[in-house]
Amino acid sequence: MLKTMETRIASWNVNGIRAAQKKGLLEYMMQEHADVVCLQETKAKPEQLDEQLLNPSDYRSYFSSAERGGYSGVAVYSRKKPLSVSPLGIAEFDAEGRALLVEFSDFVLINGYFPNSQSEGARLDYKLAYCDAILKRCNSLVGEGRHVVVCGDYNIAHKPIDLARPKENEGNPGFLPEERAWMSSFLDAGYTDTFRIFNNEGGNYTWWSYRTKGRERNVGWRLDYFCTDKEFENRVKNSEIRSEVMGSDHCPVVLTIAE
Repeated sequence: MLKTMETRIASWNVNGIRAAQKKGLLEYMMQEHADVVCLQETKAKPEQLDEQLLNPSDYRSYFSSAERGGYSGVAVYSRKKPLSVSPLGIAEFDAEGRALLVEFSDFVLINGYFPNSQSEGARLDYKLAYCDAILKRCNSLVGEGRHVVVCGDYNIAHKPIDLARPKENEGNPGFLPEERAWMSSFLDAGYTDTFRIFNNEGGNYTWWSYRTKGRERNVGWRLDYFCTDKEFENRVKNSEIRSEVMGSDHCPVVLTIAE
């Protein structure tokens, strides 16, 4: 019997790629043996990185960095050479290094670091504009007959099950009605939250506050997702949270798809 070929994609908000390097980022990448690794909140420009981060074993690296130093930014590492790699193409979001679009033969991978809406919704309009731009791009790609995989830190806990203390966090960034409504509209538009294909239980989180030592008590939020267009859903073999992996206030999430 022939072995089924699979592609594994890992996504992780590393809260600073240089800090994460000192906490085992490269070791995690080798252990996970993902075909593609997407990082968010890199907080660095390529010229600030050493050779290990620029050219880790077997990977090609691609970056979209914020103009402002030590802020935002995304990176993609891929074992297979993509057909193309590009930023979102919208100046106000590219200036903050908010997304990379990586085109493969059978799907387009969007690695996104969705903005934090901040206290009292100070950046809510910016965030929702970004969310709408991502949805528009996804719809455009799907309309062209392409499949899409959207990963990253969405900075949204969609439903009460997605955070430990929903009542206490009503009105807080990441759980605002407007953010949650956008997430619902995104899924209703023909996209799938892949983790929920396999797991509908609470207590599964991807971010914990350092300040409150939330990880020790598993008082967290599920902010990191892999979403695909519905037509691609039958290719999804697993969608997992690597809550045991340390090195950031987020943990990695991993998607396995059949070739």
